[in-house]
Amino acid sequence: MTANRLFGTNGIRGEVNKLLTPALSLSIGRAVGTVVRRSSPPGTEVLVATDTRYSGDMLKAAICAGLLSTGCQAVDTGMLPTPALQYGVKKSTAAMGLIITASHNPPEYNGIKCVAGDGTETTQDEEKEIEEIYFSEEFTLAPWNAVLGLLSRSHLTHRYTEDILAQVDRELIASKRFGVVVDCANGATVVSAPKLLESLGTKLVTLNAQSSGGFPGHPSEPTEDNLRDLMTMVKNTGAAMGLAHDGDGDRAIFVDERGEFLYGDKTLALVAKHIVMENGGGKVVTAINTSNVLEDVVKEAGGEVIYTPIGSPIVARVMIKEKAVFGGEENGGLIFPKFQYCRDGGMTSAAILEILANRERSLSELMGEMPEYHLCKLKFKYPPHLREKILEKYLCLVKDKNPLTLDGIKVLDDTGWVLVRPSGTETIYRIQVEDSDPVRANKKADDTKRVLLEIVEGLG
Repeated sequence: MTANRLFGTNGIRGEVNKLLTPALSLSIGRAVGTVVRRSSPPGTEVLVATDTRYSGDMLKAAICAGLLSTGCQAVDTGMLPTPALQYGVKKSTAAMGLIITASHNPPEYNGIKCVAGDGTETTQDEEKEIEEIYFSEEFTLAPWNAVLGLLSRSHLTHRYTEDILAQVDRELIASKRFGVVVDCANGATVVSAPKLLESLGTKLVTLNAQSSGGFPGHPSEPTEDNLRDLMTMVKNTGAAMGLAHDGDGDRAIFVDERGEFLYGDKTLALVAKHIVMENGGGKVVTAINTSNVLEDVVKEAGGEVIYTPIGSPIVARVMIKEKAVFGGEENGGLIFPKFQYCRDGGMTSAAILEILANRERSLSELMGEMPEYHLCKLKFKYPPHLREKILEKYLCLVKDKNPLTLDGIKVLDDTGWVLVRPSGTETIYRIQVEDSDPVRANKKADDTKRVLLEIVEGLG
């Protein structure tokens, strides 16, 4: 958080009782309530939910107090996956929603993510309006006799899962009796994923399906290293696939029947290919750091890929504008516009099972049809005052290569691309390199990092 900025690429995040305090949360509730009251009458609902983090109730109590103080009707919806809260907002008369989560971050962190009335994450302009009110403290406070009591609502998980089931061929999936191992990471999907998968007729094995804000099973980021138990369990049980969610359930990462970890870009490409073929073409929207595998399969299926800056809210809103048939990010965050315009791990799991049922091939066979690319990621810390100067100097060095500057600097060549961009949440530069050859990818990454470090050294 800077002097006049609260929101990063995924809401407000920070360590509990350092940045994320009850005082901050109270003021955020007041600021959000003030925004709502500018266009809505007293008593307008704002839905609030948490993931499993220990600090969730503390922050939720403060946020709800802030909302109530403005005359809004705060509604405590309990513990929910982020897409379930978003779906609840979309299907209700609520003006906004607030989900208290830090997603994949360590347990000492928490965050606040704002949801617009249509279920999408709030835009940067809407976030700036909240920030302006927060910092100016120009809150709209209700008179004493217009302050309402807190409401509770507990049915949103059921509606969310039932409506996912209506999106797929439930009977076809159930007839296959797929073996599935699901790892909930002790996160918010403990209330939704097992029920959803059981309703799809799977032979289910669960891992880390107990709510625990310390994430005792493994860190909540679904990386290959963190999913070793899932990979082993899939092999040991002969399951058709393994499935892992992050802490708030908006992403899904898969393991094939051999126990092999599958990167999110492959899942994105698999579903995109299926949906584009099903629609006889169409637009697919994704962020600029997504693998070329998506471009390859979408073009082959008769579709078109549109790129955006990094951030799921940006992807979702471009999807709306372009009337896209599908979209998402390379991290396992897939967006299904027929259901809702946000990343949705539950909907992703049902869609993959439907593809397996329709294609009657194993997950490894389906993934084996995808073009093979190799990704290398590096990062380095930089002095904060040099953030923009580093990018300017690097752009001068590569300008003859016609780079893309949609988000950071992306240089394409015949075998892949190099993307250089500063993080939206940390004082680090990220270097992502994709190439058809792994040795070449690693060399490009090392060379790029060396050049950037020389730029930093030259700038002093």
